[in-house]
Amino acid sequence: MNKINKFFQERKIIPLDLFLNKVLYHKDLGYYQKKNPFGKKGDFVTAPNISNLFGEMITIWFVGFWKKLNKPKKINFIEMGPGNGDLCLTVLKTLKNFPEVYNSTNIILYEKSKMLRKIQKQRILSKKVSWIQKLSKIKSGPVVFFGNEFLDALPIKQFKKINGIIFEKYVKIGKKNVNFFFKKSIKKEIKKLESYKIIKNEGIIEYPEYGFKELGIVCNKIKKLNGGALFIDYGYVNEHNTDTLQSVFKHKYNNIEKNIGKADITYLVNFNLYKEYFNMKNLIVDKIISQSEFLQKMGIRERFKILSHKLNAKEKSNLYTRVKRLLHPEMMGQKFKVIFVKNKKCNFNLDLT
Repeated sequence: MNKINKFFQERKIIPLDLFLNKVLYHKDLGYYQKKNPFGKKGDFVTAPNISNLFGEMITIWFVGFWKKLNKPKKINFIEMGPGNGDLCLTVLKTLKNFPEVYNSTNIILYEKSKMLRKIQKQRILSKKVSWIQKLSKIKSGPVVFFGNEFLDALPIKQFKKINGIIFEKYVKIGKKNVNFFFKKSIKKEIKKLESYKIIKNEGIIEYPEYGFKELGIVCNKIKKLNGGALFIDYGYVNEHNTDTLQSVFKHKYNNIEKNIGKADITYLVNFNLYKEYFNMKNLIVDKIISQSEFLQKMGIRERFKILSHKLNAKEKSNLYTRVKRLLHPEMMGQKFKVIFVKNKKCNFNLDLT
């Protein structure tokens, strides 16, 4: 814990979201700053790592959106949290099948981690790709934001409502351990919650304040420059007021109090809450659907059949296993949700529903 104490030299009792921000994003010691979390040697894999077909379907979606936007001569595709670069590489490759779209598109990777930026730049050599650390750097549009497992990686606050009284979760930093506890919330924090429906029921309330700050800039860019955003993440639609905070270390569930700074910490995304947020920002939100439904509407099964004809039995079995993982309801298919938000000028539907 000696290294962890370097995170918190000034304050030993802090709210949960500040604790998460420090252990995940500290410029020197944070989890995302000092290791590559992806793949067998890391802690987890994401959909772009599982199969290139995921990235192909995102590209098909983007091409459809580009057409609905009246085929702009210049458009920015901004990937938020591009991981090890797998999705970007697939998008670049797939877009070459659509020369007009390819020539129109600039890809911008929004990445805060020095470690991951280094990995991405070693793998992605295209001149069409640039990197930013601040969303305010985006000056031209239309803009299309995309984030896969981006929302769940942003720090959250947790509150508990008991007998009408609201408490906030804090973290006490000890010399050898950390302790999580609740204390009565201040009026300023309660007022933030009162804007949303999440405060009406008792139990655990998860509030993505950091996420709302990030997406505030996204919303402003969409309104000013035109365009939209697509986010895919594991989460839920129906409110259940439970603690969804979880940690993963070397592909196994980890006690959140252990391996601090070495393990990933995430939570389940409350998609209805984000829908409320986007609506309050005066943007249009299409129906929230499952990852399975989205990928199938984009044609992943048809693409699988086409590729299968060119594969031997072993290769076909491998691809089938990967696609099954993306689509099966007990794997990623239903657990992951898709939300599409757009400028009010975009009075069209991309047939996602």
